[in-house]
Amino acid sequence: MWEIILMVLGGLGLFLFAINNLSDTLKELLGDKAKKWMGFFTKNVFTAILTGIVITTILDSSSAVIIMTIVLVNAGALTFRQSMGIVMGANIGTTFSSQLIALDIGQYSPIPIFLGLVFSLFSKSEKVSKTGKVVLYFGILFFGLYTMERAVEPLKDDPAFLTWMEKLDNPLRGTAIGALITLVIQSSSATVGMVITLAKKGLINLGGGIAVMIGAELGTCSDTLLATIRSDRQAVKTGIFHLLFNIISIAIGLLIFPLFTGFIEQISGNASIEQKIANTHMIFNTTGVLLFIPLVPLLEKLLNRLLPTKEKKHEVAPA
Repeated sequence: MWEIILMVLGGLGLFLFAINNLSDTLKELLGDKAKKWMGFFTKNVFTAILTGIVITTILDSSSAVIIMTIVLVNAGALTFRQSMGIVMGANIGTTFSSQLIALDIGQYSPIPIFLGLVFSLFSKSEKVSKTGKVVLYFGILFFGLYTMERAVEPLKDDPAFLTWMEKLDNPLRGTAIGALITLVIQSSSATVGMVITLAKKGLINLGGGIAVMIGAELGTCSDTLLATIRSDRQAVKTGIFHLLFNIISIAIGLLIFPLFTGFIEQISGNASIEQKIANTHMIFNTTGVLLFIPLVPLLEKLLNRLLPTKEKKHEVAPA
């Protein structure tokens, strides 16, 4: 058992290392382009959502995009209204990584690791070198998942583990576990990745996988809320909107949990369970955004009323 735990921790460590470095390297590679795109393509809610989707898909981290948005709002480069669209788009963009994770390509991960290492070490061009690092980190990401996948294989014959996993069928318990795991490891992508990995090995069923995935959406709010500390009220409202979006989406998801699970089974047909979980992630977040779009003006007014912008007092010089 200790060997399994160590291998899982090693695989998770590689995954988190790759996620963090991938996001940082892409931000360096893009320079200020991502910030310019966010400012330029957020004229209305729909273009702001699209911008959030594109940048999150490129950076592979919704937290990084939302934190960047909070920073830009705090700096006055974006308005609270613009940030609402980006936050919703980021929630859709992060689901593309789960689609990639569902693909069984972990066994080929040494190829991008080798190619990325060669280009990052031996290229004289800084741009090519950084692109090589991006390829390298993608390879490490999938190798981390592959390591976890191989590690958990023996658990199929462990009655105690299977009994514990069956308890995740309870939507509230599964959601709580998903939120806790994400709170600890600070990555919803890693939580969803672990769920898909367990599903591939038949260690978790669809209901349990969906419940943990839903919980991951709540856990991911922690680091974005931390980013609002010492920020102005406009930036704080962005963090609160992200939290409200996820809480309301999760509440609706739990209320209709049996219907939602049945709907996923129906539309997924003969797809593998890992693909069903990845599809659920995309459908859940996209549906949440579609439901929230009409509510944006109302929520903007509500948060503006609860957290009005403090007017700066101008001192009048004595005559």
